[in-house]
Amino acid sequence: MRLILAEPFKTLWAGKDPFVEVERLQGKVYRELEGRRTLRTEVDGRGYFVKIHRGIGWGEIAKNLLTAKAPVLGAGQEWAALERLHEAGVPTMTAVAYGELGGNPATQHSFIITEELAPTVDLEVFTRHWVEQPPEPRLKHALITEVARMTGAMHRAGVNHRDCYICHFLLSTERPVTADDLCLSLIDLHRAQARAAVPKRWRDKDLAGLYFSALNIGLTRRDKLRFLKGYFGAGGQRSLRDILRDEAALLAWLERKAERLLARYQRKYAPGAQG
Repeated sequence: MRLILAEPFKTLWAGKDPFVEVERLQGKVYRELEGRRTLRTEVDGRGYFVKIHRGIGWGEIAKNLLTAKAPVLGAGQEWAALERLHEAGVPTMTAVAYGELGGNPATQHSFIITEELAPTVDLEVFTRHWVEQPPEPRLKHALITEVARMTGAMHRAGVNHRDCYICHFLLSTERPVTADDLCLSLIDLHRAQARAAVPKRWRDKDLAGLYFSALNIGLTRRDKLRFLKGYFGAGGQRSLRDILRDEAALLAWLERKAERLLARYQRKYAPGAQG
C-alpha cells in the first residue's frame, strides 16, 4: 500500500480508512466509467478534483495490449507525471492526496486528488474566435512560446501526455491576461507516461495531437515557426534553419498526421455524420 496525504485530507481522514473515505466524497461527477470515476468536490470552500481508479480487469488490459494501446492501470501514472513536471518547472496541478492499494494491476484500488485550478479558461475556448477576432499579436506570440516551452520541458523530463491538445492547457484568468502576465498550467495527465526519456514515437504523437487541436484557430506559418523555435530551440542551442533541416521528416509527418486526424474527426462529428 502507498498513501500520501496533505492538508486538508490529512486532518479530514485522520484515524479513518482513506480508501473508504475517498469513495464517500460527493460533488459534480465529470466521468463515470467501470474502472474510473472523476468528480469535483469541495472541502472548507476550496475545490478539488478526485480521480478514483478501481482496476480494469485482465480482459481490458489484454484488449489494450492487443490493440497496441498502453492501458491506464491506476492513479500512479498521474502521480508520477505530476512529480516529474514539478521538478522540470512545468506549471501543472498540485496533488494533495494519493493512495494505492493492492499489487494486482487488474484489481488495484487507487486515487489521486488535486487542487482545483480556478478561475481558468482552457486554450480551446480562449482561441475559439481567433479567426474572426484575431488576438493582439504580442499575446498570441507569448501563448505560442509558452505552450512550446512547456511541451518541450515536459518531453525533456521524460513525460509524454497522450492527450496533448490545447484544451488541456489552462489559462489563469485571476488577473487580466496580457502578453506580459499570463499563467498556463498543463492538466489531465491520467494517461501520461513517465520514463527516463520519451520514445520518439510518443513524442511525435503528442506533437501531432497538439498541432491537430490548433489547426482551426488561425495560426500563420510564422506562428508555427515560432512554436518550432520554442520547442526545439530551447536555450538558443539550435537555430530555426537547423531545426527545419534536421526535423524535415517529422514536420512532413505532422502535416500528414494532422490531416488524417482532421478527416477522421469530421467523419465522426460533422453534422449528419454517423457516430
